[in-house]
Amino acid sequence: MRILALLAVLSLSATSALAAEEPSGCDKFKWPIERERAALTAPDRTKLASGAEQAALPAAAITLGLVAPQDAKLPTPPERAPKDGTFAGFTSIKAAKAGLYTISLSSGAWVDVVQDGHFLKPVAFSGATDCQGIRKTMKYELSDKPFVLQVSGAKDNSLSIAILPAQ
Repeated sequence: MRILALLAVLSLSATSALAAEEPSGCDKFKWPIERERAALTAPDRTKLASGAEQAALPAAAITLGLVAPQDAKLPTPPERAPKDGTFAGFTSIKAAKAGLYTISLSSGAWVDVVQDGHFLKPVAFSGATDCQGIRKTMKYELSDKPFVLQVSGAKDNSLSIAILPAQ
C-alpha cells in the first residue's frame, strides 16, 4: 500500500514538473510570432470542413472544422494516436511553392504533414501556453508537390491554422 501511495505521489510530482517546464507567455516562443498570431486571430479567416481540398496555399489563415477521429477519415494514420474525446481533421493542398514555411496553430493539437507519401519532420518547433491566439508553431521544408496537413488530438472541434513562408 505504501508503495502505491509513493508511486502516486511521484507520478503527480512528475506531471506537475512537466507542466511547470512548459513555457508560458507570448515572449517565450523561440522566434517572433507576431505575424502568425495576427493571421490566426484575423476576423476574415476562411472556414473549411475537414477533408477540404485547396488548389494552393491559402493567402490567409484558415479555421478548420474537426470531427471525432474515427469520423475524420485521415488519409494517413497519425504518427501519434489521438486520445478519446479529442477531434481530428485534414486539408490537402494541391500546389505549393517549394521553401521553408511556418505552420502555426491557435490551440494545442498533433500535426502531421504528409508529402509524397512520407511524414515530414519539422525543422524547428516552438510552443507556449497563455498566449492569446497561438499555441504552437513549427517550421517545415516543403517541396513543390501536393501535401496533406492532418491535425489530431485537438480538444475543440475547430482550430485556426496559418501556413506562411518563413521569415
